[in-house]
Amino acid sequence: MLEYNEITERKFIIYEGEPYEVLTSHVFRKQQRKPVNAVKMRNLITGGIKEVSFHVSEKVEEADMTSRDIKYLFENKGEYWFCEEKDPSKRFTLNTEMLGPGMKFLKQNSIVSALEFEDKIIGIKVPIKVELKVTEAHPAVKGDTQKGGNKTVVLETGATVNVPMFVKEGDILRINTETGEYTDRL
Repeated sequence: MLEYNEITERKFIIYEGEPYEVLTSHVFRKQQRKPVNAVKMRNLITGGIKEVSFHVSEKVEEADMTSRDIKYLFENKGEYWFCEEKDPSKRFTLNTEMLGPGMKFLKQNSIVSALEFEDKIIGIKVPIKVELKVTEAHPAVKGDTQKGGNKTVVLETGATVNVPMFVKEGDILRINTETGEYTDRL
């Protein structure tokens, strides 16, 4: 059981019988009242966001999450196909709500960690940073900095990101999958 102040970012808890991932938490005290932990959390099954205040007397159960490696195969008509890492014949599909926005930065045949709750996959952990090749980039035009010196490029996975003007086709970029932003060029 977790005390109210132990419910912090990136922890998995059981709330109202369902698993949640804590996104943000802030312990504060209003005037002479008892401290409160204001928590923003995401339901790992439905993907819904919920804000809850936990008081000093409240405790929550920590979710028993396990993880295993799976291989991302391909995307077809909004369905993402995966297989067991060691056994490609065991294929399965996961829905978009479960996967999150970081999926657009995954290359085919990438190994990712699947989060399991009660022997059922409820989400995946995409690496925080990935390295991708630029497949489409318009050349930089001298004096074209009215947009802040940025341009949009297409990566090998089909995702688009804003990058500085010096990035050209064929460059390898490091992308933060949580924010969807360019971090640096390799």
